[in-house]
Amino acid sequence: MSEGSAGWFRDLKIISGRRKVRYVVTEHKRGVVAFLLIAFGTTWTYLFTARFALGLSLVNPLVQLPLGFAPAIAAVIVRRWITREGFADAGLRLGTSRLPYLAAWIGPPVFVVAALGAAAVVGVWHPDLSPLNGIVSGLPGWAAPLLLMVLVVLLTPVYWGEEFGWTSYLRPRLFPDRPLASVVVTGLIWALWHYPLAFVGYIHFGNVALGLAAWTVSFVFQEVILAWLWSRSGSVWAPSLAHAGNNMVLSLLTGQLLSHSGLGATATTLIMSVPIIAVGTWILLTGRLPASRSAPRSHRMRAHVHR
Repeated sequence: MSEGSAGWFRDLKIISGRRKVRYVVTEHKRGVVAFLLIAFGTTWTYLFTARFALGLSLVNPLVQLPLGFAPAIAAVIVRRWITREGFADAGLRLGTSRLPYLAAWIGPPVFVVAALGAAAVVGVWHPDLSPLNGIVSGLPGWAAPLLLMVLVVLLTPVYWGEEFGWTSYLRPRLFPDRPLASVVVTGLIWALWHYPLAFVGYIHFGNVALGLAAWTVSFVFQEVILAWLWSRSGSVWAPSLAHAGNNMVLSLLTGQLLSHSGLGATATTLIMSVPIIAVGTWILLTGRLPASRSAPRSHRMRAHVHR
């Protein structure tokens, strides 16, 4: 083959490769848009229908249950039928490292101690554990945290519903080469998805705007920790365990104790966020949050094309 022909074929290969990259990127964006429309559309429709049309209470865990699986359903639909990318990068296996799971399980009770310590230091909580007696009827207060730690493991599949959507699917596809932007944007979207709960009786903020702002900060830094657990374990199950611990241990225990001190939902959210922000900041400042693992498919194509 002549040099001119070889050059022509090389140029044709590059052009073909670039077209393939553009196709992948287009499918990538289409999948993200479809995911958000399905996740938000189904969740918000269900929320307002359940509360205002059916008169159901969103405090009821059984009424909340479909909400938690909406992001997972959206991710499955997109992966299977819209982009047809499959589930190879979904992190469905447990992974080989057990340390992330230990951190995800032990972290929430440690955060409870840290949050209560911060509340005591600033003088808004005077150590009193008697309100724990009211968490589970007939169970002494000292046993309640132990029971919750067991329930966290059992309820992890419930919280998998959100993590399979937000952490496993969405986050790796938003700014995959910019981990900070990826977790911040994912955290903001995740917070926005929760906003209607402040208007349907799930949580009561004295000042709704301030409460939602505090909630948003908490969600963003939670996503930093969840993304770190994902990167360390290579599995969606470690973030799911941490998510269960956040709701069932950190939120429940801290909320129960601080509410008896007269603190509202906004102040309680801010205090609970103190250890979350501290750990999230440590993860970011020490560079422990790598670029996304799963989105690199289009980026690997780019590298191949430009070699």
